Amino acid sequence: MSVTQQQLLDALAKVMSPRGVALTEADVLSAITVNDGKVFFSINVDAAEARAWESVRAQAEAAVRAVPGVTVAMIALTAERKPGSAAPPQSHRHAPGVPPVSSHRPPQGQPSPPSPMSKQSEIPGVAAVIAVASGKGGVGKSTTALNLALGLRHLGLRVGLLDADIYGPSVPRLTGIREKPQLNDQRKMIPIQRFGLAIMSIGFLVEEDTAMIWRGPMVMSAITQMLRDVAWGTLDILVVDMPPGTGDAQLTLAQNVPLKGAVIISTPQDLSLIDARRGLAMFKKVNVPVLGIVENMSYFQCPQCGTRSDIFGHGGARQEAERLGVPFLGEIPLHMSIRATSDSGTPVVESEPNGPHAAIYRAIGAKVRDQLQGAIAAA
Repeated sequence: MSVTQQQLLDALAKVMSPRGVALTEADVLSAITVNDGKVFFSINVDAAEARAWESVRAQAEAAVRAVPGVTVAMIALTAERKPGSAAPPQSHRHAPGVPPVSSHRPPQGQPSPPSPMSKQSEIPGVAAVIAVASGKGGVGKSTTALNLALGLRHLGLRVGLLDADIYGPSVPRLTGIREKPQLNDQRKMIPIQRFGLAIMSIGFLVEEDTAMIWRGPMVMSAITQMLRDVAWGTLDILVVDMPPGTGDAQLTLAQNVPLKGAVIISTPQDLSLIDARRGLAMFKKVNVPVLGIVENMSYFQCPQCGTRSDIFGHGGARQEAERLGVPFLGEIPLHMSIRATSDSGTPVVESEPNGPHAAIYRAIGAKVRDQLQGAIAAA
């Protein structure tokens, strides 16, 4: 059943704003995007009014979800301060359930505000959540995240993969998944099962060529929903493929769930290592253990003659890990088979399980598993 803009506006007109008028008359709604039953929009208000609008956002989401044919609703509250107004004590952008990080300290004698991490909660049934991150794009993070998840699965663990790279979701192409997730009786999305993994991606909800022109709060809301509104089942490890950088998405994840660790992906070259260093520093700042650094595209080995060439240099990530006192997890070569199997939707750990590259990913997975054994056993 197709959903029309008018149906959504009619539903939203029944929601009253704190200003005493219908939400549709309050001049706060962004453009509404409707795509095959999936609805996305934001409510844009002044930062001084943000707290009063939090319940309205929840009511708007409930109203949209009740429209026949709507399968997913992602609605963000965007709080912006007006030009010339004083900055609020906390970040002026806010998403539901995701308190912003603030360096503001109250005057002596006043109670401290709650920690940004105070609203962390476990995902039911998931023993450990880990992030696979990089300081910059183009280092093969998504390919590494998928093959790492498969390596962990080959070690006998129950594994899920969440593609949280909102602006550039790669997992649908890397896995060859074209189907859309279904909803269970609790209206939670059921992850797609492929290669023995439970997989969810924003790319399953939008077309591949859709430009995700979303501001921070929409990104934060989408990640929160993919963590909380997905029926993950029972997992030993949920691997989260993060977008590159150190922004809203990373903070949302760290503030939403107690991450058991982060894996940093880098290439050997100095520019990549500088950005990897920033990513590592960010996770340490939010008290997330760094499980280690992986050097991707570590060297090129000619498939015809076997000659090895250090195109991007070699050993930089290992040296950086030693300098920073974090584990070095391994080297992954730049090889045609890894690229070709990724492009075809048949990752190398699955398509060539007895090959040398699958062995590398399994070895990295074993090092990650060994560091998480306490969390998995406790769960």
